Parts: sequence; C-alpha cells; structure tokens
Amino acid sequence: MYYFLFIVFSFFSSSDESVFLRAYPGIIKSIDQNKVNFKSGKNLAYNDFAKKSTKELLENPDIEDQLYYTYNTEGPEKNNDAGRIRNDAFFKEIYGHSKEEVAKNLTTVTWCPKLVNVKLNFSKVNNAHVALTNVSKELDEHPEWKKYLTNIGGTFNWRNISGTNRLSAHSFGITIDINTSYSNYWQWDCGCKDESKSLSYKNRIPMGIVEIFEKHGFIWGGRWKHYDTMHFEYRPEFFK
Repeated sequence: MYYFLFIVFSFFSSSDESVFLRAYPGIIKSIDQNKVNFKSGKNLAYNDFAKKSTKELLENPDIEDQLYYTYNTEGPEKNNDAGRIRNDAFFKEIYGHSKEEVAKNLTTVTWCPKLVNVKLNFSKVNNAHVALTNVSKELDEHPEWKKYLTNIGGTFNWRNISGTNRLSAHSFGITIDINTSYSNYWQWDCGCKDESKSLSYKNRIPMGIVEIFEKHGFIWGGRWKHYDTMHFEYRPEFFK
C-alpha cells in the first residue's frame, strides 16, 4: 500500500517544477495537483503524461515537456533543442494572449547606447526588459563585437515560426535576433523545413556574446540541434 502511494506521488511530482516557481516568482503562485496556478487566478495542466515523439513534443507539448531537454552549455556536438519546446498557453498566460495584449506589456530598451544606440521593444513582464538592458550594458563595452550587434534582426513580432503553425517566441516580446548578416539558421543552410533532415552545424557568433546573454537568463539558438545563431530568448527557467 505504501509502495503504491509512493509510486503515485512520484508520478505526479517532478523536481523540475521548482524551476518555474523560481523563474516566474511574481506570476506563478504554485504548482500542485498537476496544476500550474497563476497569481491571476488561472491555472493550466502541468503534465499530460503522454509519451511523445520528437515531432509531438514540438507540436503538442505540455508545460512539463518544456524541460524535456537540459540546456547545453558545452560544445555543439551535445546540442539538443532545449527551449524550442514551448507550450503556447503557458506563454500567453504570462506575456499576453494576443498581439494587442503583448504590446501593452512592452517597453523601450536602448540597445548598446554607445555602440549602436537604437530603441527596441521588449516585454517588461518578469523584468525581461531589465535582463536585456543588463545584456546591453555589458555588450556596449565590447567595440570588437559591434558588427554583430548592429542591424538588429528584430524583437517583438507576433507570428508563426517559418514552416509551422507554432507561435514564435518573438510573439511574446522576449526574443532578440542580432545581425542576420553574421548568423546561421538551419532552414537557410539546408534549404528546407524538414525537422528530420541531417544538419551540419554552423556558427559565426563569438562565444563571448553568447556568455553575456546566458549570464542574464537568455538561451541561445546556437545551442539547438536545429540551430538559429542570431536568436536569444529570455527563458530564466533554464538557469534556475
């Protein structure tokens, strides 16, 4: 009997839950009885307990699935797709359910005032804009990287990911693409949108830039198996 209860408790519990509580302290109230309880009064299922293929993880993830992969900070030979798995309902509850709702939560960040000095729109929810401002301050002290930091590829843009019906993280105002002229993206390099295609990793972004972003809670698309080296996304749960 006690053994059975332990199994059931283990099935409904996950040590990963606490990272969401630490990463979104002003937004998520608790995670219990398989529910993510938001301070807004809303709740969402945490785990649907379905076994999923790689494709299904991308197309129909629950909240728990978002931590399916451990974020890789080692070499590209260990790249996975940590961060590409996103539950839209989770991000909509945090950042806004529509283009208009997200836009209301945007503020202006002056990007690298000395080197570039451009205004960017970024979410102020969960202090995402503060994180980007801190990145900007550090990068502004590195003129040797200026060419990568100019001609920003974009921040807020409510849209689907190319070739999919899934919302891009740009839709929530938590993502910045740096200069596309020095970037590599798996779809560009393979000339396809086939997730199962064998890929040969490419990157031209200095790792010093990456390390500064990661220090402030941003994951880098260059650490993905399906790489996107211009892409930096505020995902503090991967660093908690």
